[in-house]
Order: sequence, then C-alpha cells, then structure tokens
Amino acid sequence: MLYAGRMPNPAAPLLLLDDAAPEAPVRLPQYAPLSSVWEGNDADLLERMFTFYASIEVEPILDATYNVGRFWKGSTRKIVSMDIDPKYKPDIVADNREMPGVGNDSFAVVVYDPPHVGPQGRNKSSKRFDVDFGATMPCGAEHGWILSYLYPPFLQQAKRVLKPNGLLLAKITDMVNNHRSRWAHCDFMRMAEEAGFTVCDLIVKVRKGPMLSDKWKTAHHARKRHCFWIVCRNATRCER
Repeated sequence: MLYAGRMPNPAAPLLLLDDAAPEAPVRLPQYAPLSSVWEGNDADLLERMFTFYASIEVEPILDATYNVGRFWKGSTRKIVSMDIDPKYKPDIVADNREMPGVGNDSFAVVVYDPPHVGPQGRNKSSKRFDVDFGATMPCGAEHGWILSYLYPPFLQQAKRVLKPNGLLLAKITDMVNNHRSRWAHCDFMRMAEEAGFTVCDLIVKVRKGPMLSDKWKTAHHARKRHCFWIVCRNATRCER
C-alpha cells in the first residue's frame, strides 16, 4: 500500500491507493481520538465518552447525584435522576449508597459526581462551598479528613444496578485538608476495583480557575484547576 500524496492528518480518514488498482481509492474507517485532557464542559465530555467507550446501548442512564441536572441541559437522553434532596425534584429521592427500589441490571450507564470537599466554613466573599461544591457531608478526623468513605457503599449499589458491560462514569476531585493532599481519585479507582469494576481510563478535566477562599491566608499547595473523570466498566476487561 502507498499513501496518496502527503501524509494525512491522523484524525482524518485515510485514502490509500492499492498498487494493483491505483484508480480505486479505499476509504478507511475514521478513528476519532479522545484526548486524556478535556478543556470543554462536562456535558460535551459525557457525550464523547458515551460514543467512545460504550459497548452496549447507553440508555437508560442513571444520574446518581443529580442536583440541578446541569449535565443534561438540552440533552435528549433518557435520564433517570436520583438525589437525596427532594427540593431538586429527582425521579428517585434516595441516598445513592442504598438505592432502594432500583432493580438489578437496570441501567447501561451510571454517572456519579459526589461532594468534592468537606465543610470549609462560610466564605464571606464570593464562594459558598456548601452550595458550589457539595460541602455538606462530614469530613473530619473520624473520616480521615476525606470523603472517600462515601464511595464503597455507592460502588456496591452501582455494580448491582448496572447491566453487564455497563459504564460507571465518575467525576472525582482531589482536595487539600488538614494540611495534606487527599488523593480521592486514587481511592476511588482502588475501591472500584475492589467492588468488581474494571477501571478503564482517566480523563483530566480542566476548569477555568482554581477553588479559592479568603479563609486560606497562606498557600502551601498548588490550587486544583482540574478534576478527573474515571471510566469504569462492569466487566472483567475494558475493550469491547
């Protein structure tokens, strides 16, 4: 085989000329790569992940941490919303660590965006951490100053309600607490493997600016300008 003309763009379809039939170009399937660093919004990234990773039909989708449903603005996907707070009017009012009434093998995708920081006190300038980052769950010494204790019971339920080969897509952010970096994304991946998932991929999602508070007078750690989307499959291998 010979390339026709210049080397093509890797993201574009390749046109090859067969030596035996140079007049008949062959169009190969297009490979659309997904970058491991994402600078767009979560909704667009979710759509890309559905296309890139799914090995079964992606609907129905359970959003286990629905809140105001910002991932799905304008989406036509079949979303079942779950939230512990009834004020958001989810389809299922429930703790995602229990999921009462949700049947086994019910969903092709579970999306999970848990609280990322513990209570940090009331910021008197612009940020309300309890609202903006879900900072309402206990996160003290008895929990190791991290929210990873929320993951194992949720993962057990996600494993139960996902169909075979279904996807778990989790948005996890590391944090600094009690003067130490807390590597929540490492905890989540380890706990997911322990729950029986195969952890397939990790995408760094960059936000416009770091989390800031006037409570922190002296900085000893780099401010986090990113989070992680962790891709897990309810199977023993990642590839379709």
